[in-house]
Amino acid sequence: MLAQVDALAVLGVDAYVVRVEADVSSNFQSFAIVGLPDAAVRESGERVRAAIKNSGFTWPMRRITVNLAPADTKKQGPIFDLPIALGVLLGDEQIRNNHLPSFAAVGEVGLDGSVRSISGVLPMALGARAAGKEALLVPAANAAEAAVVDGLQVFPVTSVADAVDLIVNGGREPIAHQLPENVLETTHPDVDWSDVKGQETVKRALEVAASGGHNVIMIGSPGSGKTLLARRLPTILPPLLLQEALEVTKLYSVAGLLGSGQSLITQRPFRSPHHTVSHAGLVGGGSYPRPGEISLAHHGVLFLDEMPEFHRDVLEVLRQPLEDGQVAIARAAQSLVFPARFQMIAAMNPCPCGFLGDAKRPCVCSPLQVRKYLMRISGPLLDRIDIHVEVPRLSTQELMAKATGESSATVRARVAAARARQVERLGPDKLTCNAQLNARQLRAHCQLDTAAHDLLKTAINQFSLSARAYDRILKVARTIADLDGGDTIQLHHIAEAINYRTLDRKLFG
Repeated sequence: MLAQVDALAVLGVDAYVVRVEADVSSNFQSFAIVGLPDAAVRESGERVRAAIKNSGFTWPMRRITVNLAPADTKKQGPIFDLPIALGVLLGDEQIRNNHLPSFAAVGEVGLDGSVRSISGVLPMALGARAAGKEALLVPAANAAEAAVVDGLQVFPVTSVADAVDLIVNGGREPIAHQLPENVLETTHPDVDWSDVKGQETVKRALEVAASGGHNVIMIGSPGSGKTLLARRLPTILPPLLLQEALEVTKLYSVAGLLGSGQSLITQRPFRSPHHTVSHAGLVGGGSYPRPGEISLAHHGVLFLDEMPEFHRDVLEVLRQPLEDGQVAIARAAQSLVFPARFQMIAAMNPCPCGFLGDAKRPCVCSPLQVRKYLMRISGPLLDRIDIHVEVPRLSTQELMAKATGESSATVRARVAAARARQVERLGPDKLTCNAQLNARQLRAHCQLDTAAHDLLKTAINQFSLSARAYDRILKVARTIADLDGGDTIQLHHIAEAINYRTLDRKLFG
């Protein structure tokens, strides 16, 4: 007899329905899985055989053929174990589906018949709802994650026998999970903006960056506080919206990075890869492409500490994601697109020894060494960084004084107010911050008064600014005006924005 059970598989960050067709015929005993299975899927036959026997059922001593449709896409992982087991039992007529006419199932089974957790359950639940499925059977450990999706009945199962009892006898209510419209958790108990001593100019630059979603590079000697500042930037960012939280959770679910029982990521990600990271580790990829660090930083912060120490060819792959907010990964069989709308914060020393321009310690590097060190970051990549800021060494008085700066909550309130103005202005374009503005939107929303226009013209001629640098200055100035609550970009707004673009001319020009 032929039985059909729907499963789901993930391609990139989205899921699609895979129909598991199990044909149990009366010929000689055999078992085969077709439909481009990988090694883990082919091995499911042995897992399913033992699981069915140890769950109190009989393994059919007949010819069993399992087809995973569509047959032209590669199937991978143990996620098809549970639907294959149910398909075999239905095909052998040991059970009947009496209560769930339209359901899908996913899960890995153990030899004892238990159902184990898997990765990618949230996109699978979204895919099941999009395909019109009424119910989804998932491992109990993944149930909270799947129940985030409205309009889908989610049933947690602990074993093959538990899943059989559900579809045969029913009598069980799906789990419910309520979510607010906004995910408002912004607590960071271990770090706070008030921890930072001094560095008022740098803190102002980071507040502007947080308000507009701008990329930042900080240059300063070792121990000046660059890493300390970067790790506290997430504490002043506005909270995630529900849609943003779902997008981030999908990525972490696919990557297998959700904590046990975790249903939703409610804080903006902060990713800090080591400088030895590879292409695939940073932008994603592999034989079966998975999201990289820039995608895991989606709607959050990507911190590149000691930026010149990263391989130059690895850094260069950041150009397209910084512009487009996504990364395209092409393979011979398929091309995938992962979202990557992150805020990049980079930190570096001004020279190999780290003390060029330091007030306390002399630099021991030759001019050639300094130039070679700085040239590890290309001009086109630097041009895509909106704000360049110098982080000076703290004075003895500042270092020994108590930290008395503003708290994260105070700064975050100003940032959230500026972001709210941007959302109101950019809502028709479906944008959330000024860093996402394109050339047409810049002309529409970045109006300069006469004095600001004249100053910007002078800066372009004096610093030989590129067209991209011109756009970045306008975006930053627009954000500074939003922090001030102004509709027009005025002279002091453009002056501050230009000041954030002079460091690359000083060190790299």
